[in-house]
Amino acid sequence: MTRFTATPYADLTVGMEAQIKRLVRADDLYVFAHASGNLNPMHLPNEDGDGDGKPEAVAPSAWVAALVSGVLGNQLPGPGTLYLHQDTEFCGRAHAGEELTVTVRVEEKLPEGVVRLSTRVEGPSGPVALGEARVIAPDHAQSFDGADVPGLTVQRHANFDRLLARAEPLPPIPTVVVCPESPDAVGGAMLGADHTLIAPIFVGARGKIEAAAIEAGVTIDGVEIIDIPDHRAAALRSVALVNEGRARAVMKGHLHTDQLLHAILKKEGGLRTNRRLSHVFVMDVPGLDHFLFVTDAAINIAPDLDCKVSIVQNAIDLARAMGIETPKVGILSAVETVTPSIPSTIDAAVLSKMADRGQITGGLVDGPLAMDNAVDLGAARTKGLTGLVAGHADILVAPNLEAGNMIAKELTFLAHAEAAGVVMGAQVPVILTSRADDDRARLASCAVAALYAHAQAGTTE
Repeated sequence: MTRFTATPYADLTVGMEAQIKRLVRADDLYVFAHASGNLNPMHLPNEDGDGDGKPEAVAPSAWVAALVSGVLGNQLPGPGTLYLHQDTEFCGRAHAGEELTVTVRVEEKLPEGVVRLSTRVEGPSGPVALGEARVIAPDHAQSFDGADVPGLTVQRHANFDRLLARAEPLPPIPTVVVCPESPDAVGGAMLGADHTLIAPIFVGARGKIEAAAIEAGVTIDGVEIIDIPDHRAAALRSVALVNEGRARAVMKGHLHTDQLLHAILKKEGGLRTNRRLSHVFVMDVPGLDHFLFVTDAAINIAPDLDCKVSIVQNAIDLARAMGIETPKVGILSAVETVTPSIPSTIDAAVLSKMADRGQITGGLVDGPLAMDNAVDLGAARTKGLTGLVAGHADILVAPNLEAGNMIAKELTFLAHAEAAGVVMGAQVPVILTSRADDDRARLASCAVAALYAHAQAGTTE
């Protein structure tokens, strides 16, 4: 940020001007809405405030006027300035994406350190706000470093909003929910049902399921319950329902993950395919305009090259089912150069070549890439990396479970990302939620599984 220096009252002269240019960003409108409490949809991106079928994203007039205070407080007179009065006529509208020019001009010096200034905010189509300000100017020169002010993170999850908007109109997929015997498990399943994403079939201890529903405050009237108290037996019966054609997805409830996976991986009567199972986090990260897929962070502890082929292909297939025509896959390591002493760089290079030769299909694969140059174009250019993946990765493939889990948890708890989770590689998607997941994460996981199940059946349009 710039260092701001004041012009004291004694040094001000009539005719002095200061000016800034400011792009109206969508995040500005969200920040102002929260700070002011004005949630008028006319001022919110992606909201239709007047019913004409398209978002208006009109910058609030009070926000436009506040830009004037930025020039007064930072440039002219500068740090130490205090407002006395502001008259403003709003003669136009500004919208997200437009650049505004804000100008103040000293018109008169009044007694006791008071200065009268004219103010003007100009948009692409002409004046937006015209007015006059009276301020008390600082009586001595002083400066201020703008870098001392903490930044803001705008937590928006518009990608999940679009995901739900795409999935909800589709027919709900029959989903067997294994042992929904806790409030979070039964509540998450019914939330997916309420949004027409899944049509649940409960398998587990009937008494525990009904008690959990009462505790969660949800109604399970009309939901089929297959009463099997033993968790291993419930997992086996759930898999059998898929093989019988009664379910097209599996959702984990209140049982150990290994019990569910054991039933899925049985050679006889399981849901095995020629792929290894792998977990994919689908993450909506504030500030990113696309989903970020992180894999594998939950199943394969130290995957070998053959396993990584499945991990990559599973993630590509899921991304394509969610509407990404050609996903960009970054194979992560600690460095972006092939280094024999770091085995993950060798695997990354081989996976990239396999994709070049059609052994991995449907996406663009590149590696090794370090985390920074996989997701940040500036970092990629600094390292001299070219190509279509570096700086633009949709999918991040971690070298092992520990790294993948750390990436996903850091994005969740430090970058405030929302995360959905699905296991791929079986005959049907497996919704693998955690007790720590909130309702939005559970709902998004159902939506991801639903889109993949419909893609398998060719019914996503």
